[in-house]
Amino acid sequence: MTVMQTTAETLAPNATSNATRTDICSAPPRCHPRPDGQDRYTISEVVAFTGLTAHTLRWYERIGLMSHIDRSHTGQRRYSNRDLDWLDFVGKLRLTGMPVADMVRYAELVREGESTYLDRRELLESTRRDVLTRIAELQDTLAVLDRKISFYGDTGRTREGERNR
Repeated sequence: MTVMQTTAETLAPNATSNATRTDICSAPPRCHPRPDGQDRYTISEVVAFTGLTAHTLRWYERIGLMSHIDRSHTGQRRYSNRDLDWLDFVGKLRLTGMPVADMVRYAELVREGESTYLDRRELLESTRRDVLTRIAELQDTLAVLDRKISFYGDTGRTREGERNR
């Protein structure tokens, strides 16, 4: 599976050609603390599970990066496993260096539905190109560091050899 899973839901026993695709935008399935249906996490539980701060979670909601978060009868946020998966995906987007505005745009496209698949793909492909460029730059930088480390290693051995004579 990939970061952006697409699943086919079988509508009828022989309906494979008519199956719908549902973009659930998550990382490969991981073990959640609670099974679906019993997944009502408080903000402090999500903080502990994701490593994000409560401030960041509220900010994500405020800017539209998170869809509507359910609330308890007392008004406390209640997150689901699906929300945890989305936060994991957002974390991956952050690691790519994708600007927050693009992440919010992507979230808006997801909420708009299947008609936005092409736009979502273009946004992810653009981000992928940026990541590949950064990887190439980092590989070049790594090669420079390796040469310098090798130089200093060789120089150190040469100087030690001269001192031992």
